[in-house]
Amino acid sequence: MASAFGEFSVLLVISAFAGGLALLLRQPLLIAYIVVGILAGPAVLGITSAADHIHLLAQIGVAVLLFVVGLKLDIKHVQHIGPVALATGLGQLTFTIVFGFILVLVLGKTTLEAIYVAVALTFSSTIIIVKLLSDKREIDSLHGRIAVGFLIVQDLAVVVAMMVMSTLRTGDSDVLIVMGSIAIRIAIAGVLLYFLMRYVLPKLVASMARSLELMLIFAIAWGMGLAALGEWAGFSKEAGAFLAGFSLASTEFRDAINSRLTAIRDFLLLFFFIDLGSTLDFSTLGAEITPALVLSVFVLIGNPLIVMAIMGYMGYRKRTGFLAGLTVAQISEFSIVFVAMGISLGHIGVEALGLTTLVGLVTIALSTYMILYSHVLYEKLQPFLGVFERQVPFRENQSTPQSELSFASDVVIFGLGRYGHRMAYGLVDAGLSVLGVDFDPTVVAHSKKEGLSIRFGDAIDGAFLEALPLKNARWVISTMPDLESNRILIKELRQMNFTGEMAVIARENADGMVLKTMGVPTVLYPINSAVDHVVAALVDIMTPVKEGV
Repeated sequence: MASAFGEFSVLLVISAFAGGLALLLRQPLLIAYIVVGILAGPAVLGITSAADHIHLLAQIGVAVLLFVVGLKLDIKHVQHIGPVALATGLGQLTFTIVFGFILVLVLGKTTLEAIYVAVALTFSSTIIIVKLLSDKREIDSLHGRIAVGFLIVQDLAVVVAMMVMSTLRTGDSDVLIVMGSIAIRIAIAGVLLYFLMRYVLPKLVASMARSLELMLIFAIAWGMGLAALGEWAGFSKEAGAFLAGFSLASTEFRDAINSRLTAIRDFLLLFFFIDLGSTLDFSTLGAEITPALVLSVFVLIGNPLIVMAIMGYMGYRKRTGFLAGLTVAQISEFSIVFVAMGISLGHIGVEALGLTTLVGLVTIALSTYMILYSHVLYEKLQPFLGVFERQVPFRENQSTPQSELSFASDVVIFGLGRYGHRMAYGLVDAGLSVLGVDFDPTVVAHSKKEGLSIRFGDAIDGAFLEALPLKNARWVISTMPDLESNRILIKELRQMNFTGEMAVIARENADGMVLKTMGVPTVLYPINSAVDHVVAALVDIMTPVKEGV
């Protein structure tokens, strides 16, 4: 190209068209961007002559990405990560690192390459998973909340891994010296961060927040400054950027900063993936195809299996474990960043980056479809998943009196989230007998303490439904958020010849139309009802004022 500016403009145009095609194919945009880098690189079109400019933007993009991750980790939220998220996250990390390391060694890689690749295989893409779960309206579901929880564990782990590996300079042989150096540096960084977060940053950020433009500039400057300081201190710029974001996570301005940085992050990451694709050495990729396929199968199958096993042991139903497990069936952009850091440190060669990138392309593409069609997959695989569920899935059931198991209720409510919980107590106050059903153990335990009759179980499990006292129930109400679960519940109730009335919650008008076509007589719209109630209340308040005028 005649100029770097012209080259950037061509890359952006190509990326826009490639991104549009990826959306049509329901694929993550990062795959499209890597393909753009490959096409623009020397192996195909050769239009990336301004490689230094692109590489600089790529480094800034990675730093902003880690800054945003740290910004989301409010210390109060970290303290309340549930036991299942912590156990599942650490269990999956341990399983994947140990068996991945052995597998990579068997595939003929060196010990250091095996360490990097095995660690890279453990990280799942927070960005992709949250986006997919949000699109399916499952981010607030039980498996969605658990998935987000162990993704936070992974995000913390990747930063620790970067800090550890960046300290292992070539030639260091004394492990105790290296670990001692890491401990000292982490301690110093922790003390400085505590002092800044406690006494300096709240007032400083508040003063900057008087101007939104200035606050954005300050946030970027703070992130890049600590990234450079982290690299100078012997960690990595990625670790420094993460700590910069984490130091601002407890301020009241973090959401405003995050909302303004998200678009900048996505724009700059475009250049990271273009840079990655353009620097891939295709002469080495041919030898990596077989190892990449083997490791892809390991990630696609092994990671979900260990999540299901841990959650089953902790008492969760096989459906919850399956849906949560699918969210770790891919590696993430952090995996590629982590291996790329290893190359920059001189630990490994470009072959490891090519291998990791191929695994990323395969697993991200396939796992996207697995998550999008998770409920269909579960229906087909359900008969084979019983091994991942306890015979008595939740210890609370062991203390359920036999009289309660055969208790005839006026109303059975499936799903005791915020809406279902309030509905249950409203009906109880109206003099009706109510039996709640939920597959979140924490909800079950909390409801039992409040004195509500509740059963732990999966609403789409036919065998479980047959054990419920539905024969004499006058009403069955479902507040489950996803249409697919409601469809299966309706089907199971009809096969049981349920003769009572049925009401189902619909979050969207389109879902309500589908439920009507399935023969559901009563469809409830919580959002519409809430808005109508608020409008009526406002009209009652405003009308006398208007008449007085």
